[in-house]
Amino acid sequence: MIDKLVSSLRAVADLVMPRICLCCGRELELWEEHLCQSCMEDLPRTRYWKLRENPMAEAYNHLIQMNMGEDAHYQPYGYAVALYFYRGGFRHISKSLKYKRNFETGRCFARLLGRSLAESPYFGDVDLVVPVPLHWMRRWQRGYNQAEIIAREVARELGVECCPELVVRARRTRTQTHLHIEGRTRNVAGAFCIGKIPPRLAAVAPRHILLIDDVFTTGATAASCEAAIHAGLSTIIPPAHLRISIATLACVER
Repeated sequence: MIDKLVSSLRAVADLVMPRICLCCGRELELWEEHLCQSCMEDLPRTRYWKLRENPMAEAYNHLIQMNMGEDAHYQPYGYAVALYFYRGGFRHISKSLKYKRNFETGRCFARLLGRSLAESPYFGDVDLVVPVPLHWMRRWQRGYNQAEIIAREVARELGVECCPELVVRARRTRTQTHLHIEGRTRNVAGAFCIGKIPPRLAAVAPRHILLIDDVFTTGATAASCEAAIHAGLSTIIPPAHLRISIATLACVER
């Protein structure tokens, strides 16, 4: 009964303001959501959740090693996964969440990401999900953190806690959009630090933290967050016993 009512209301709404596919712009059919059936079938999924090593993970771990420099010590390999490749019209999925407050689309694809991670042999031991934070001023201007919206859905699919207060952005950085990899790395170096450590984490230290962001480009932001978490939690758990992985909605092809 409720489903029929929702369908009827949607049909009326579509007559007044037709919904369109985020990717191709075609008018959506009644049963379609966010993307038309054709675009949904063509979603360029990375399938990285099936691979321990992939181009995204290699870039992420390379930057981690660079950040540690000569003081490099052993720490578990960080897995890296994105749901789809950031290309063509599919770029509008994350953009609509980040710039147009399209929360429903963001949550929909975040759930798809979470389900893919739940099926992966590499993320079954994740015990904490942490969104990459925005600077407080940017968050105030935007009104929300898109990474946190994604993180909460992923955490729900994995059945673990989301802890948005664990990492904070200590200083405001330039937008990464037009910077090359060296510039991106310098831009976010030291930009993050540990925020509030909940008492429960001190009692039961996490062993596999999953960082969440909307788009993975070079990995500079993720690697900077990773360094801040390892440094901030070193009194609770040694770096050699803590794996920090990254998952995003999309990633730029390398």
